[in-house]
This record gives sequence, C-alpha cells and structure tokens, in this order.
Amino acid sequence: MDIHGISFLLYNAFLIPVTFFSFVYYIVALRSILSKEENEDFDGGGIDWPQVTIQIPTFNEPVAIRCAKSCLNFDYPKEKFDIIIGDDSTDERVSKAIDDFAKRNRGKVTVTRRGHNRGFKAGNLNHMLKFSRGKIIVIFDSDFIAPRNFLKRIVKPFVKDKKVGCVQAEWDFLNENTNYISKLSSTLLMFYYSLIVPINKRLGVPFLFGSGEAVRKDLILELGGWQEGSLTEDTEFSLRIFKEGYKIVYLNDVKVKGEVPYTLKGLMSQQRRWAYGNTRAFLEHSRDILLGRLSLLQKMMVTYTTSIGYLSNFFLLLFLITGIVYFFSQPSAPIDIGRFISKTSEIFLMTSGFLLGGVVALSKKNKSEILFSSLVSVLTVGFLVSFSVSVGFFKAIFGKKMVWSAINKQGNFDFIPQKSDGGYK
Repeated sequence: MDIHGISFLLYNAFLIPVTFFSFVYYIVALRSILSKEENEDFDGGGIDWPQVTIQIPTFNEPVAIRCAKSCLNFDYPKEKFDIIIGDDSTDERVSKAIDDFAKRNRGKVTVTRRGHNRGFKAGNLNHMLKFSRGKIIVIFDSDFIAPRNFLKRIVKPFVKDKKVGCVQAEWDFLNENTNYISKLSSTLLMFYYSLIVPINKRLGVPFLFGSGEAVRKDLILELGGWQEGSLTEDTEFSLRIFKEGYKIVYLNDVKVKGEVPYTLKGLMSQQRRWAYGNTRAFLEHSRDILLGRLSLLQKMMVTYTTSIGYLSNFFLLLFLITGIVYFFSQPSAPIDIGRFISKTSEIFLMTSGFLLGGVVALSKKNKSEILFSSLVSVLTVGFLVSFSVSVGFFKAIFGKKMVWSAINKQGNFDFIPQKSDGGYK
C-alpha cells in the first residue's frame, strides 16, 4: 500500500476519537450556553474574621513585590493578616529588592529563604508554612494581583461552613493583548474556566489552580503538606482533598489577575508541564479516586480533567497531519467540487466542537474581540502547543522524568530591567 492509501486509513482511524472529543465539546458548549453562572451573595458585616497568612512563593521574580503591594491594600482587618514572600532566588538583585520592600513594610511583610530551590514551589510553600501564623493560608503566584475586597470574599466560605477545606477564585489576565501568543494562552484558559470548571463545580469536584486560592492551615498539616517535587502541586493536593472527602469551594465571581505566557517557548513549556503534572497526579491517586467515595460522574470528570482530556490534543494533531498527507499525496485528477464541498462540510461539522467551545468561552467572558487572533494562533502555533501537551502527557504515562522550567513574566522588568530567568508558574 502506498503512502496515499496508508494516510487515508490513518486519517479515518483518527477521525473516530476526534469526533468523540468534538461531540463532548459540543455538549459542554451547549450546556454552557444554556446555563447561568451562580454568584455567591456577599455580606461581610458582623463576621469575626480569622487570622490569615498570605504566601507569595518566588524564584528570581521581583514582580512578587507588585503582588505584595496589591495584598497590602486589602480591606481585611489589618491586624488579622500578614504577608510572607518565600524567596528562593539565586539573583542577589532580586533578593535585595524584596528585602528593601519588606523593610519599608516591617510588621506586615516577612521574607523567608531556604538557600535552595529543592522541591520547587511546593517545597517553598512547606517552608513558609513553618512561619505562618494564620489559620487560613492564601497563596498567590508572584505575578498576580487581587481586588481590594478579595481577602474577605475568599475567607467568608470558611466562616459560613466549617466543612470547607479550600476556596479557589477565578483567574483573569493582565497581559492577554500583548501578542498572538498571549491571546492564545488566555483563550486556552478561558476555555477551561467557561466549559470544564462549571461542570466540576456543579458536581462538587472543582480543582485548586495554584494561585488565588485559600486553604485551611490545619488541613495542609493533616494531609502532610504540599507534595514536594510535584510540577502541579495544586492538582495533586486537590485529589487528596477529594479522596478524604473535604470540600473545595469555587468562586467564579471573585477574580484575580495574573500573567499568561507571551512567548511560544513559554506557552509550550507551561502546557507541557501542566499535562505532565496533572497526569502524574492522577496516576498516583487513580486507585483511590476510581474506587473511592466519589460518584460515577465525579470520577469521570476528575479523570477527564486530569488525564483523558489531554488525549484530544494527541488525536487532533495526528488527524490533521494524516489529513494533510492524504490530501497532498493523492494522484492528480480533476476535482469534483460538489463532492469536495460536501465532504469538507461533513468533516467540519463532525470536528468543530473544539471551535464552538472556544467561541462560547470567549463570548461568556466578554472577550470576543480576540477570537480572530486566537483562531489564527490555533491554526499555526497551535500545532506545536498540541505536540507539547502530548509530550507531557505521554512522559507522565510512561513514568519519564520532567524537570521544572521557568517562565518569564513581563512584570519582572518593571522592577529589575535585566533579564530574569525565574518563575514558578
């Protein structure tokens, strides 16, 4: 059989899983269109607010200062919260800038250091926990900022319900309009927040995102701390929460803003790491999750969110590659325009659940103006991003090691103009 025949067989074989995932996103997109987001009523009056410690882990990221400044403006009782910057930096300029900021805010901002970066972000969080006085731990990645009322909003669920173990705010973006890559980065996240997260929330299994989250300190200690060395410590901890039967609250109407990758290298690195870390976390806890107390629907969504969903990138990539080879390897012959249009329309309808999902996500988040740019990015560099996701997924499946890699953040250059080579995100 020649290459044309082989590519034809493969193309039709890969069409089956692509159609399946497309159908899933058709259903999810339709659900998103018909459903209305439920917002939490907020009344902060008459509450005895608990003590809170805000943790900002950082690695060569002076933008952590911007994050801490944002936190100092919270309308939470000043005597009831403190800020710790966990500085793992190897750049002395960054450490000096952080120290100078802490001195200007003595009594509110503390700096902790380990002298190394072992265990990555999770190791840093565990180290900061030793110095944390709060009953509630709030965690921000260094590039995030939050509105003035954020702390009260994210702490209130703990006050209302003693069974709440964690609370997660929704992410928004500071730099989505930087270029085509940043628009693609934000679109991918909005796809997740608009289509997948609401289902997880409705089923009672929303995940932590790693930033803009609050966790009871006694629960962190009870579960043995954050898993050091994990590339997605938030997902791994969430799975332990589900396994033990604690409650995570997701607040879609409470927003925190952070930076998205704006270089192709950064986006590929982020997506590869998330695919790897999430899949590894699921594999480690799969037995307890699949045989544990969760309902069948909860098990299905947890599995899809942390592992199986990544296969859509793999099959879509192979489908497109074999389709291109099939098209260009066919013998020269007159084109049957009618059949070509009919077949193309059929395939488009079968596989455009992904596209509909993206349109719905951008519409739900009032970001329709970046639709064209995002589509261009998907049809060009999107192939490389899908490849990177697939690499991360299969490395996790086969137990290969993956090293944590840094992603530059634009905010770093507002504090130290020279190149910064750090980042936990």
